[in-house]
Amino acid sequence: MGAGQSSDKLHCNRYLDGQGPPSLTQQASDRVNGTSYRLNGCQPEGQMNMEILHRGLPGFPNDNTIQITFMFPDGIQTEKHPHPGQTYAGLQVTTYLPDNQKGRGLLRLVDKAFYQKLLFTVATGKDGKDKVTASIPLKVNPDGGSRIDDPPDSDYLETVRKLLKDKGIE
Repeated sequence: MGAGQSSDKLHCNRYLDGQGPPSLTQQASDRVNGTSYRLNGCQPEGQMNMEILHRGLPGFPNDNTIQITFMFPDGIQTEKHPHPGQTYAGLQVTTYLPDNQKGRGLLRLVDKAFYQKLLFTVATGKDGKDKVTASIPLKVNPDGGSRIDDPPDSDYLETVRKLLKDKGIE
């Protein structure tokens, strides 16, 4: 760890590099004797809103759609981020899940990860600017497409479930 780097900052950067932090289960925390969850992630302050759309998604034409919108205003980085005291660009992104048993189960996990501050972080983009970014893949086009973040993807729900489990979210 270099001079001036906090262990929390190293923890977030190690996770983003795919090396994995020590015991995210401990850091994300389970409920212990009915107490509240600890919020130890790197995620900046933001909002998560959900609504049901009466339309299907590619691969799920007979199910309604869960639309989740995440909103993060521009802000100032904390010690848990790459450049404490510097600004970062906020983010507004909408993602979609099928409104079925698996989709609602994944929504519950996404909600849990969001409120434990494990779903987004501040990272430096390829352009050298710091911005809010998701730590899991998000399906952002409800009509499908050729990009990796567009449905359909038959393994998407299970992939995200496994990624969240790796963060201690079950």
